[in-house]
Amino acid sequence: MAPFLLIQDFVGYLKVEKRFSVHTLSAYEKDLIQFFDFASFSTFEELKSVRSSLIRSWIVELIDQKINTRSVNRKLSTLRSFFKWMKKNGFITDNPLAKINGPKTAKKLPQFAKESELSSSTAESYFSDDFDGVRDHLMIEFFYQTGMRLSELINLKWTDVSGQSIRVLGKRNKERLIPISKSLYSLYCSYLSLRHEIRPCDENVFVLNNGNKLYPKFVYRKINNYLSSVTSLDKCSPHVLRHTFATHMLNNGAGLETLKDLLGHANLSATQVYTHNSFAQLNAIYSQAHPRGH
Repeated sequence: MAPFLLIQDFVGYLKVEKRFSVHTLSAYEKDLIQFFDFASFSTFEELKSVRSSLIRSWIVELIDQKINTRSVNRKLSTLRSFFKWMKKNGFITDNPLAKINGPKTAKKLPQFAKESELSSSTAESYFSDDFDGVRDHLMIEFFYQTGMRLSELINLKWTDVSGQSIRVLGKRNKERLIPISKSLYSLYCSYLSLRHEIRPCDENVFVLNNGNKLYPKFVYRKINNYLSSVTSLDKCSPHVLRHTFATHMLNNGAGLETLKDLLGHANLSATQVYTHNSFAQLNAIYSQAHPRGH
């Protein structure tokens, strides 16, 4: 079997068995191709005889190329999954990643906007009343009020939205229900009437003004333009609004388990990063409120 054919078999396994998204599958494939190119595999036997020393050399190569440690660790995670699959299928007897530790990654706290910066009055005065303005306003509110991901918003269907909640299909096709407010549903209905004039029969909630489905760069640009005008954040992406949703929920009394379910996290450890931001908020309040808090 040619070494590169194994990549296709592995990606097919991830698609069918693990139900990974198209974006994740593409990232896994690119990581493996990059490693195969570095190792210059020409035979299946060479792939089977990979040693940890080769993987360590690849790590050094990536760091020398100024690739950040987070990306290096993601690539190592891809290799771990690949060689674990190889061992499970009897291609190898020992996993060369067993004793490999990736470079330490500095933990960055998620950036988020202030509540005052995302006030409803600010948004209402910023956006126009035509189709583009109402759609962009609704995108902002969906991100901020539900914490959904960019891909989840783009793929949202009419049948997913009701007067009380939104059904979101997240990573690995995991479904979750997110409550929505009356004001958000009212804005959605206003958009609905304008949306039907563009393309009444299409199933996607969000479309361009020519009726075509949204694409990631378009959404990113719209969110970036808005956040840049109302905040001083260095990064102004749709994911920042997801971070903002989570942080504001915790700051106003939501529990971690509830937030985990709303965000669609697989485990609590992914949600706990937001407790650092909440502690920062508590620390600021303590410093201002206590006579000796300074």
